[in-house]
Amino acid sequence: MVLLHVLFEHAVGYALLALKEVEEINLLLPQVEESVLNLGKFHNIVRLVAFSPFSSSQVALENANAVSEGVVHEDLRLLLETHLPSKKKKVLLGVGDPKIGAAIQEELGYSCQTGGVIAEILRGVRLHFHNLVKGLTDVSACKAQLGLGHSYSRAKVKFNVNRVDNMIIQSISLLDQLDKDINTFSMRVREWYGYHFPELVKIINDNATYCRLAQFIGNRKELNEDKLEKLEELTMDGAKAKAILDASRSSMGMDISAIDLINIESFSSRVVSLSEYRQSLHTYLRSKMSQVAPSLSALIGEAVGARLIAHAGSLTNLAKYPASTVQILGAEKALFRALKTRGNTPKYGLIFHSTFIGRAAAKNKGRISRYLANKCSIASRIDCFSEVPTSVFGEKLREQVEERLSFYETGEIPRKNLDVMKEAMVQAEAAAAEITRKLEKQEKKRLKKEKKRLAALALASSGNSSSAPEECEETQEKPKKKKKQKPQEAPQENGIEEPPASSSKPKKKKSFSKEELVSDLAETGGGGSPPKRKKPSAQEEMANDVEETGPRKVPKKKRKLSAKEEGGSGPEEATPSKSSAKKKKKLHKASQED
Repeated sequence: MVLLHVLFEHAVGYALLALKEVEEINLLLPQVEESVLNLGKFHNIVRLVAFSPFSSSQVALENANAVSEGVVHEDLRLLLETHLPSKKKKVLLGVGDPKIGAAIQEELGYSCQTGGVIAEILRGVRLHFHNLVKGLTDVSACKAQLGLGHSYSRAKVKFNVNRVDNMIIQSISLLDQLDKDINTFSMRVREWYGYHFPELVKIINDNATYCRLAQFIGNRKELNEDKLEKLEELTMDGAKAKAILDASRSSMGMDISAIDLINIESFSSRVVSLSEYRQSLHTYLRSKMSQVAPSLSALIGEAVGARLIAHAGSLTNLAKYPASTVQILGAEKALFRALKTRGNTPKYGLIFHSTFIGRAAAKNKGRISRYLANKCSIASRIDCFSEVPTSVFGEKLREQVEERLSFYETGEIPRKNLDVMKEAMVQAEAAAAEITRKLEKQEKKRLKKEKKRLAALALASSGNSSSAPEECEETQEKPKKKKKQKPQEAPQENGIEEPPASSSKPKKKKSFSKEELVSDLAETGGGGSPPKRKKPSAQEEMANDVEETGPRKVPKKKRKLSAKEEGGSGPEEATPSKSSAKKKKKLHKASQED
């Protein structure tokens, strides 16, 4: 009896399941479809044999890439070799993807089956997978699938902003559409303004120049010698400007009303703006082609190269095409018509718009188109798969096409391809080194600017956040510092460590002792009325009590030094001490006189 196993790939790991009653299951396919939705019935059919979880998201991405490419990963090989029976002939493995099934059968020797009942069983496993594996919830399984889906998509896209060929495809399509629209609108302007000034159509052939002139001239009767300089600027030809002026004087056109003239001028301005936008779009296309496909644009031109990329769908698809396909790319209708009618197949498609085929003789057009298609195929592959894009190879390939063209005309033998490619390799390496050096320099400058910007932002944010508390702290600390400044300065300058109270007390004692002496002398004199003295405040009384209770002996020299230092510590402190000394001297003299 053949044992049927099913391999299920999930974002969290590989699961290997065994099926019970294989023959009955094969016979009763509708019953299997019904039992898939019911978990209890599904457990009776399917049994989990082994589950191999992925160790990290990177490992999950590697396994997903391997399964999508039809390659057997080492984790999958280890799971199958460990848990499947050793007798490979009695084992039938069901898989969802035929590519991975063929790879397993080729490398490991297990016979694989896809479709039919296997698809229904896998549908049930996908539905009840979080119930089959212990410790796995539906939410965690969905998160794992979402994360793996995002990383798998990013790895497949390999997005590079500077090498996007989608913009080239859109630009060349818009450019072709603009050419058609500008031609249609210009013909409408020619027909509309031709009623008033029919001779202008024969003088000016360019559509954009005609619309500019129609906008500038307006009513032909108002055209005079003063506008001749402006006409020469627009036509860039003095003879044409003179011819327009002469034709306006003897024109056979009908008169036109002011409202009709306003409408013609507004429509002409729209056509002029479209033609200007077409020029800017062409410049943009050239710059994108120099970034994405420099070799192809150097070989065959920006417009033809962009049309080849747009027709192929992408630069990668164009690089995969052989030279014979590139040669007739754009001439599919003629090719299938020739195959249907058994006529001659076309010799060229879009590459006909290059200058080389137009310059070749009629008998050599087929040969030069085949040679040019070969070089275009090489250039597209170089552009697609080279890390640093450079136009060196395109220029060398263009030189080879020129030499081949001259060989067809004159018989001059061209250089060998090997010698040309050796020269191109040397020049390409030098150009690539120069480009990488410039890119590194630009990256360093960008990083330096970014660091400066971030540092400035951080400094500004920290300054704004800490400015308010710092101001509050400064206002609180200023008075404290002034009080502590006096006791700290005297001991440091004197070189003697003293407590802060001792430095301030001698001054208070000296002042109060003099006042007491003056009062005593005034009382003993009794001749004149003594000067009124202010009552001491509560703080002064407290200081007197401290002085009386704690007498101390301080030498006179130290007292003098401390008084000088305190007086010289600041201009604000020096001024009150001098004024107090003068008052005391006056009081002393008054007491002596009494």
